[in-house]
Parts: sequence; structure tokens; C-alpha cells
Amino acid sequence: MERRRFSREFKVEAVRMVTASGHEVGEVSRDLGIRPDMLRKWMRQVEEDGQGAFPGSGHPRSGDSGDEELRRLRRKLRDVEEERDILKKALAIFSGRRR
Repeated sequence: MERRRFSREFKVEAVRMVTASGHEVGEVSRDLGIRPDMLRKWMRQVEEDGQGAFPGSGHPRSGDSGDEELRRLRRKLRDVEEERDILKKALAIFSGRRR
């Protein structure tokens, strides 16, 4: 299965539909045919990077490489924390069933 690619305009509009129009993430993602977690990720990117979000292939963000490295590391940390939280919940579920 090939990975779908979305334009910057599509992503910005999807985020705007949730933030400015007051629609629910699930409703917008269903209407647009995307996963809710993908839309939430785009929302975080806009929150973190503002107008610099979704620069596209071959278009690095403005600023020095230290800023880019910091953004990359923050994004990686957030992903790892989400994975950790999922594993904690799974452990709680499975350990609760054994009692």
C-alpha cells in the first residue's frame, strides 16, 4: 500500500476546520478520509511551528540548524512519550486481568 501525501494547503485547511470552525477532530477526519491521530499530529505541528509548519520536501524551515535539531528532538521526545503512555495503559489492562 502506497503512502498518501497531502499538500500543505490540505493540512492547513484540515487544522483550521478543527481550530477555527469548532468541529470535532473525529468529524473532520472522517469527512476528509484521514485518521484522527494524523489530524492531531498536524495540529501539534501548527501549534509548534506556526507558519513554518509543513515546509514540504526539499524546503527546510528557516532558522539555524540548532533550531531544526531542537524541533526534531522535541518531536521525537513527544513520540516516545506517547509510545510509553500506550505501553503503560496496556500493562495496566493486562495486569488487571490476571487478578
